[in-house]
Amino acid sequence: MKIIVAIGGSSGSIYAKILLDRLKKMVNQTEAVGVVMSDNAVYNWELEIGPWSKADYPFTFYNKMDFMAPFASGSAKYEVMLVCPCSMGLLGRIAAGISTDLITRAADVILKERRKLIVVTREMPLSLIHIRNMETVTLAGGIICPATPSFYGKPTTIEEAAGTVIDRVLDLSGLDWQSFRWGE
Repeated sequence: MKIIVAIGGSSGSIYAKILLDRLKKMVNQTEAVGVVMSDNAVYNWELEIGPWSKADYPFTFYNKMDFMAPFASGSAKYEVMLVCPCSMGLLGRIAAGISTDLITRAADVILKERRKLIVVTREMPLSLIHIRNMETVTLAGGIICPATPSFYGKPTTIEEAAGTVIDRVLDLSGLDWQSFRWGE
């Protein structure tokens, strides 16, 4: 499976970090993982988590303006795009098909090719504009997966609570990840 991970600039870098950490443990399930981060994503990562280094991950990182990245075209056959976290501004640009950077271009490609786009929205409260943008992305074939932790697995740390969201994202993407399952 070829996966695009787009890290948007909203608060919630913990979700992106847990996602990258888990994908690192799952490299046997992926053919390629391409990562693109907005400028605010890097800023928020360092503000919320600490120092950021591409060297921590065995993935290919792309500049947000690199329209020569393979997943800027449908011919590269990336199957899944995970936008985590996703601000409402980024969601709005995706919903409107405004491809001004690699994140929005890749989302546009994934939707037009009828592949899997999973958007981990992080902001609240929501305005009617946000809700309508979620509807637009959903009607276009995307999946809105709000960063809403579950608690029936009894997480005891912030990382474990955030991990419940990423467990769901990995399930939705089609990757095999062992996590808490209801009734098991």
